[in-house]
Formats: sequence, C-alpha cells, structure tokens
Amino acid sequence: MKVRVRRNLAKRLLNHGPTVLVASFYRGRPNVATIAWTMPLDSDPPRVALVIGEGNYSFECITKTGEFTINVPPVSLKEAVIGAGSVSGRRVDKFMKFGLTPIKARKVKPPLIEECIGHLECRMIEPELAERYNLFLADVVAVSVTKGTFKERWLVEKEEARTIHHLGGNVFTCPGGLV
Repeated sequence: MKVRVRRNLAKRLLNHGPTVLVASFYRGRPNVATIAWTMPLDSDPPRVALVIGEGNYSFECITKTGEFTINVPPVSLKEAVIGAGSVSGRRVDKFMKFGLTPIKARKVKPPLIEECIGHLECRMIEPELAERYNLFLADVVAVSVTKGTFKERWLVEKEEARTIHHLGGNVFTCPGGLV
C-alpha cells in the first residue's frame, strides 16, 4: 500500500551527497555554513551547484566575492556540522566556536577546513542564478582529500571516510558500509 506524503517533503525522498561545510571569506574573516543541498553538475569542466538561503550570511559573503570552498566533514565532526548550521556567522566566529581550523586553499581566498576529509575550491559562474533562485553554480578549480579516505569513491568502509547525510529536520545518518 502506498501512502501520500506532503509535497513539501518531496526533497527528502531524493538521496543527495553528503552534508558539507561551505567556507567563504568576506570583510577580512572566514565564515562557514552547513549546507545539505549540493550536487555535481558536470565533470569536464568540473562544476557543482548548491543552494543557500537568501537570508544566510554565507549567501551575502559568496555573492559579494564569487568564491567558496566545499568541505566534506567526516562523521566525527557531527556536532560541529549541526552547530555551524544553527548560528549566524554575522555574529559568531564559527571556526573558533566549533573548533574548526582554517587552512590556506590553493586557488581561492576562502579557506579549507583542516578537519574535513575532502575539499573543492570553487568560483561562481552565472551569479544571476543566486539572486534569482538562491542557486550557486561554480567551477571547481582545485580538489583535495585526506590520504586514505578516497580512491575514485569515498572509502566508506573505513571509519575515517564515513560522511554525514541530512535526512531532514535534526536527523542525520551516515553510510554503514558497502552493500
């Protein structure tokens, strides 16, 4: 038997990538936001898309600078991921508050997050889509991972390579291994 689900919950039926920490750099300081809505768009050139709410401080930071990093946290950063998504970077230094370490990126000004296991350095394209739809499209200009966590796919069978996935509300899960 099938049961109806409210249409506004349709987004929760689709499996997407891991919840990530998006870092920006604006007005002389780094900021970080927890983002669950990201997706790859293309592989040559590599491009990504993400959605950031218009009222979010990271929306302002990225639309003003055109650069950001996408940082993939392991399960061990669950508390920092939830915390960074619950306070505004306008008022709080989230790196300090949640024990995250900004490190220099290779090609963009926003930092990478040392404790994360994967990093994509990004430059916005088509900025009008952010203003119109809160949709950020970007070229990926550099990629790095923590050694031993990725080999053409996340090695989720290793504890240190397990990623966090948002199911809705305050509910998260992680891969339990290969099937």
